[in-house]
Amino acid sequence: VQLQASGGGLVHTGGSLRLSCAASRFSLDYYAIGWFRQAPGKEREWLSCISFKDGSIFSKDSVKGRFTISTDKAKNTVYLQMNSLKPEDTAVYYCAADPFALYESRFTCPEYEYDYWGQGTEVTVSS
Repeated sequence: VQLQASGGGLVHTGGSLRLSCAASRFSLDYYAIGWFRQAPGKEREWLSCISFKDGSIFSKDSVKGRFTISTDKAKNTVYLQMNSLKPEDTAVYYCAADPFALYESRFTCPEYEYDYWGQGTEVTVSS
């Protein structure tokens, strides 16, 4: 299982970025993909996830309406579209994967442990 996150960069407040999480050596069909971020001096924070079991999507309340997760199955890639960026969005962003078969159906992807991680892509939002 390999994940490659990309698309980070430097943007001004109010700008947009689209992060990509390219999966290789496995099919997304059996996994959930989550996006996380970690700002300097802060704990890692879950942002959004999608489960390919049923297409369900979950997002943290604080980014709803600004961040949107999507996928291109043909490219085995999951995206995180980030709009109206703020300086407090500055962080290293990571994507992670976990096979949904490990979990009982009552669990949803925000609760998964995510065993497989990409290397992270840095996002800096200037004021």
